[in-house]
Amino acid sequence: MEGEKSPTGTEIELKLQVRSEDLPLLRDSPLLSPPSAGAAGPRTLESVYFDTADLRLRRKNMTLRVRKQGRHYVQTVKSNGRPHGGALHRGEWEAPLASAAPDVAAITAEMNGQLGRLRADELRPVFASHIKRTIRHLGNAAGKDGAAIEVAFDEGEIRTPDGAALPVSEVELELKSGDPAALYDLALALSEIAPLRVESRSKSERGYALVDGAARLPVHAAPIELTPDMTVEDALATIIRQCFDHLVNNERLVLLEQDALALHQMRVALRRMRSALSVFRSLLPPAQYDLFAGEIKWLAGTLAAAREWDVFLGELVSPVRGHFAQDASLAMLEGAARDRRAVAYRAASEAIASARYTTLLLKIGAWLDGKGWRQQPVSERSAMLLSPVVTLADRLLAERRKRALKRGAHFARQTASRRHDLRVALKKLRYATEFFRSLYDRKSVQRYLRHLTELQSGLGHLNDVASATDLVTRLKGEGEAALSSEWGDAAGKVIGWHARDLCEFEPRLRKDWKAFARTEAFWSTPE
Repeated sequence: MEGEKSPTGTEIELKLQVRSEDLPLLRDSPLLSPPSAGAAGPRTLESVYFDTADLRLRRKNMTLRVRKQGRHYVQTVKSNGRPHGGALHRGEWEAPLASAAPDVAAITAEMNGQLGRLRADELRPVFASHIKRTIRHLGNAAGKDGAAIEVAFDEGEIRTPDGAALPVSEVELELKSGDPAALYDLALALSEIAPLRVESRSKSERGYALVDGAARLPVHAAPIELTPDMTVEDALATIIRQCFDHLVNNERLVLLEQDALALHQMRVALRRMRSALSVFRSLLPPAQYDLFAGEIKWLAGTLAAAREWDVFLGELVSPVRGHFAQDASLAMLEGAARDRRAVAYRAASEAIASARYTTLLLKIGAWLDGKGWRQQPVSERSAMLLSPVVTLADRLLAERRKRALKRGAHFARQTASRRHDLRVALKKLRYATEFFRSLYDRKSVQRYLRHLTELQSGLGHLNDVASATDLVTRLKGEGEAALSSEWGDAAGKVIGWHARDLCEFEPRLRKDWKAFARTEAFWSTPE
């Protein structure tokens, strides 16, 4: 972002995608043009991004940019921090230049330490951005006393030397001083004027994606790193932020390509976030928990149908089709399921592109950066937020393990419904284990997770097969009466195939349960 800045500092900004035709609506809004707002005319920013031939800076999560400002040049080095609740928290180092060529000597000693031995002759242009920018400076923004926000309207494109281009149309909100929650309050108010989307990628990340020209891959959950000296609220913020990143880093693949693995990862992120809220529920204001848990449940439920059809086609129908390749009834069943999958993905895409989804992301971001959980009366319960996280982790893991063992009693004689309840309890225990694993002995946690994951996966397969009957029944009910015999034939083949598989699978599942039940806890248990 532009504006006066110390040579080194931390940048906190929120990027919001907006349709090009809606930019004038936002620029002319009284929210962004109050009498006290400082304004400047539009200017064109020409920025060239440099890296080595092997993209060493990118691998180190750094960018080096030279921007022309009037007749002058400014070199900026950034550490591309990941989004925390929607806003980017990044280190930034600036230095004036005499020409458009980058100056390695101007990079601070701190940055050279991160970049290694970087020579000027190693750097080359990798992409450039050509942006028309209009800036507003807001004081006391969105009713937050003392908050100053710089608003930049950006329109243009990112281009590579070989001619590839990506359009840019967005609003950037950068916190200059004050409460970070002001960024989100302002963004929520702007979303009432025109449709907005939270953009988790910086321009440099988008530029590098354009350079690669490769298909983007689904993003899995990154390890959560907690330390024993963290408080409970530190752990809460770290876990929810990681779940947030996991969610937003997969949404583009779902919207653009209907990628099944990316959609699955979005659902995993939502389940993990909801589980994390459940872990800390007793310490949170009830209204906050209800709001976030309810909205997460809405989104997860909307994505669930697409995931169900993905599993049905990929894991249940596909192996049977492979064995009966010429079977007409199975081909008809598969075609009908693909039609239902397409409908489900349209619903999922509409939810992700909706104002409700954007509002959810912004409210989570405001809650995290504003430590919204502190908005409650001081009590013994709320004071736990400032206690060491290890004590809480021991208790929560013990409680979830006890609940799972109780749900698994008499495992061999359990009905499908009881085993479904056990699977849910095991999933909650697994998420809690993954949240707190960095606080404990690595080998002990790995051993425990191995047994837990094997059992959970087996029960998950049982659940998928059980759901196949429901999905086939749904398809049959939507089909023409004249095709009922073909539906019955196809349904019998799919369900029968996997029913036989489950009979053979049962002894292994019982063995997995016994192995898990015997595995010792890796945390400290109460006396």
